[in-house]
Amino acid sequence: MGDIQTGKVLVIGSMNVDMTIRVKELPKAGETILAGNLSFGLGGKGANQAMAAARLGGRVGMLGCVGDDDFGRKQIQALGNAGVDVSDIRTDTAASTGSAFICVAENGGNCIVVSQGANLSCDEAYIRSKREIIRAADLVLAQMEIPEKALYQAIREARAAQRRVILNPAPAPEDIPDEVYRGVDYLTPNETELMKLCGMEGELSGTAADKQAIQEGARRLLERGVRTVIVTLGEKGCGVFKKGHTDWFAAKQVQALDTTAAGDCFNGALAVALSEGRTEREAVEFAISASAIAVTRRGAQESLPLRGEVEPV
Repeated sequence: MGDIQTGKVLVIGSMNVDMTIRVKELPKAGETILAGNLSFGLGGKGANQAMAAARLGGRVGMLGCVGDDDFGRKQIQALGNAGVDVSDIRTDTAASTGSAFICVAENGGNCIVVSQGANLSCDEAYIRSKREIIRAADLVLAQMEIPEKALYQAIREARAAQRRVILNPAPAPEDIPDEVYRGVDYLTPNETELMKLCGMEGELSGTAADKQAIQEGARRLLERGVRTVIVTLGEKGCGVFKKGHTDWFAAKQVQALDTTAAGDCFNGALAVALSEGRTEREAVEFAISASAIAVTRRGAQESLPLRGEVEPV
C-alpha cells in the first residue's frame, strides 16, 4: 500500500477496551433483560479511526493515552501492527485504560457507555508537548472522548500551521466555541449530534421533513465558522453542506449486523482520501463504501476493512 500514501493523517483521541454484549432488543429505561456472552475488543473513537485510516492505506500517527495495563499494551500493539505510528502515545501509570460498555441489538443498533479512564490524561499539557508533531501533520482528525480543552488546543495548533482539521463531534457536547468551529474544515456529526450542537434537539420526525431540519442545522453551524458540515445518516447516506451548496449522497445497500464502528470507519476513510488529494466528492464516496463494509461485520476494530476490499485491484 506504500504507493498510495501521501500526506500524514494525525489522529488525536481516545483508546478504550470495548466490552460488548449482544441482545435481541436494546433495553428500555428501568428494564432488565437477559443476554449472551460478554466479549472483549479494542476500541475508542480515536483508536478506531486511526486503525481504519491505516488499514485503508493511510500514513497515520496517533496521539492519546492508555493505562499501564494489559488492555493499554494490546491497544498500542494492535495499532502498531496496523502501521500506525504509536511512538507518541502516552502511558499513564496512575489510570486504567478507558473502557466502553456496548449493547448491540439484533437489528444492528447499539447503545454505548464510556468510562474515560486514562483518556482524561490526554490533557492540554500533553497536547502542548506534541505541538511540533501536530503542526507537521497534513491533516488532523479528532473526536470528543478526550478533555475538551485539550481537543481545542490541538485544533488551535493545527490551524496555526494551516493544517486541515476534521472534527467528529462525538459524543456531542452542549456547545462548541465559535473559535473552535472556525478552525474546523470538516465537521462530521450524525443527525442526532447535529441536532444537539445546533439547538434543535427533538426536531427529527422520521419523515421527509428531516432533510430540511438537517439542512437548517448544518446552516447554523456553517454560520458559526465551520467550512464544511458532513452529516452521516446511516442507511440514508450522508449530506454535505457548504454555504450556498448542499449535496446528498446515497448509502450502499447492505445487511447491517453491527453499526458500532460505522462512523469511525467513515471518518478514517474520509481522512485518508483527503490526504491523498482526492476531491471532496471522491473522499465522501470512498468513506461511504468503507463504512458499508464495516457494518456487515461484528465488532469495532475487527470490522474495519482493508484498502483492497474497498477498492479491489
